[in-house]
Order: sequence, then structure tokens, then C-alpha cells
Amino acid sequence: MGTIVKGVPSRCDIVGSFLRPQQLKEWRSAFAQGRVGGDQLKAIEDDCIRELVQKQKAHGLEVITDGEFRRSWWHLDFMWGLGGVEKVVIEKGYRFHDETTRAETARVTGEITGSGHPFAGHFKFLKTLESDGTMARQTIPAPAQMWREIVRLENVESLNRVYPDKERLIRDMATAYKEVIADLYASGCRSLQLDDCTWAMYCDPNYRKALKMSEADFRETLQQGLDLNNLAIEDHPSDLAITTHVCRGNYHSTWASSGGYEPVAECLFSGERVDAFYLEYDSERAGGFEPLRYVNGDKKVVLGLITSKSPELENRAEVIARIEEATKFVSLDRLCLSPQCGFASTEEGNTLTEDDQWAKIDLVRQIALEVWG
Repeated sequence: MGTIVKGVPSRCDIVGSFLRPQQLKEWRSAFAQGRVGGDQLKAIEDDCIRELVQKQKAHGLEVITDGEFRRSWWHLDFMWGLGGVEKVVIEKGYRFHDETTRAETARVTGEITGSGHPFAGHFKFLKTLESDGTMARQTIPAPAQMWREIVRLENVESLNRVYPDKERLIRDMATAYKEVIADLYASGCRSLQLDDCTWAMYCDPNYRKALKMSEADFRETLQQGLDLNNLAIEDHPSDLAITTHVCRGNYHSTWASSGGYEPVAECLFSGERVDAFYLEYDSERAGGFEPLRYVNGDKKVVLGLITSKSPELENRAEVIARIEEATKFVSLDRLCLSPQCGFASTEEGNTLTEDDQWAKIDLVRQIALEVWG
């Protein structure tokens, strides 16, 4: 871990993505159809991001993101930006609780490299929008998340042709991530968030049952994900805060997995060398706070107690009571508050309005002021 960077995480925090403005959706569709060029789309993206950042500041946020406005997915666009990885359309998308996503994936077709990733240029633009009291943050999928994507059944044949030696695959993935992190740091990034659904999937007893894993295989799989994540971020600059968000799926207000953190808690919370965990706690599917007893050292926990999946506002007193309950396992000075996930992990967005979205942010800020001052 690095030193604790001031303001990371913030007492009133966010996970990263925001609802795409209709204008942006229309321009991205026109670009996909070849009706406008890349420079034209970038100009619109820049304008929309400037407006978004102004709103983030107006609503009292100390962290700013570009809302993931230049992406279609929270994870795949990053993978497609790596050398040796291609965008592929497949037969079936990801299966969520009551919906199936678009059918796209990231397939390894050559040696994986991280040099010249477009996200570094994207961050340079966001950095120019910082002002006193705000810090720009970059979000990317965790290495373990990428591993889960490239070993999908549809991708494994191509992967095995390029990487018959899985140890070399792990080394190349970690090196590629280090290259991207170095470029982001050179672009001014001091707050980096790794988004990771893998841990939450392993929390789901139905998912583990479907995999037919023995307990030993399960523990080995957890350790492999932990080792890959830690290898990719080792020796990062001491003034770069690296955090991680554990997600149970967030597509068009639907979810992918259920189950409390207990099955992965000791491995993840004690072992991952990050500065903070952003954890979903907006529904009973997340279980209780007891697994937080494994959050060691001075690591912080951002409690995702406000849902981004629906417009209904939570009861302030009930949220404050839950924060108090969490202090049985992590001290109040190491806790923060946020929505449980972004508002648009994919460009489709969740089923609420922009006004609803900002009302949620305002609620997080009001509660944070009441609890922490």
C-alpha cells in the first residue's frame, strides 16, 4: 500500500459512473454507425464531461470522475485498450437476475501489453478540471476481473494458443497493468480505483455450487485472484492511493450475485494491499457487517448504503443506524459513505433519472455531514 492520500476515500464518496446525457448517447450511436468522426465525438464527450464535473462540484463532491462517459462498459473498454486484446461479439451476453446484457467480450489474440493505453489521455483531460478541494479519480477493472473475462469459454481457445504457459500470462498481465498505472501516474493520477466483481461472485453460494469446486479449489482460486491483483499494483508510487470496489453486478438496475462477504473476507480484506474497500451494502443480498472484522491495518471501508439502482431515497436515520452498526467492526474514523455502485456501469444506465441521481448524491453528503461533520 501507499501512504494514505488526503481525501481518499472521501467521507462523501462515489463509485465512478454517472448516467449518460441523451445527447452523448445519440452521438456515440452516430459514431458507431459511421455518421460522425472520432474528433467530433471527442468534442461532445469533452463538453459533457465538463458539465458533469461542474455538477459534481456543485453537489459538494471532493472527488471527480469523467462519469465513464467515454466507455460503453465499465470493464471491457479498458481491456480493449490493451495491446494483444480485441473486441469480439459473441452469441450470449452476461446473465443478470432478470436480464441479459449486450453480447461482447475481450479476447486475447496476442501478447498483452499496456503501453500507450487511451485511458492515460482521457485522464489528462479530467485532470485539467480539478480545482482546490477536488481530486480526479480513474477507475479501471481489477486484474482478477480481466482474468475472469479472458478465460471465458468463448475465449479460452484463443488464449491457450497465445499463452500455453499460464505463469507467463500472469506476468504479462501484471506488467501491462504496471505500464498503465505508470502512464496514469505520469498524467497526474493520484487516486486509482480497481473495480472487481470476482469476489462478489464467489460470495454467492449458487455460483460456487455451479462451479462444483472443492473447498481446496475454492481457496486456491481466491488466492490466485489475490496474488494477481497484488502483483499488478506492487511497488506503485507511495503517493498514489489505490482502492477497490467489490460489486455484485450493476446492469440496467439488475444484479448478478447474492451473498455476504464471509466466504472471501479473510483472504480479501486481510490480503489485498489496497488503501480502501468500496463495499455494497444496499440490500439484504450483501449480508451483515461481521466480515469487516478482517479489514486490517489502517485500511478504510466505504459503505455503499445508498442504492444506485432505484430512485427511492433511503431513510436518513436508518442509514445512520447502519453506519453505527458497522462501527462494531471498523472504527468510525475509518468509515466513509457512498452509493453502492455507479449509476451507469454500462452506457444503458440504471432506471432512474438524472435528478434522482443527484438527489442520491445529496443524501450521501447530508448524512456524511451529520455523521462526520
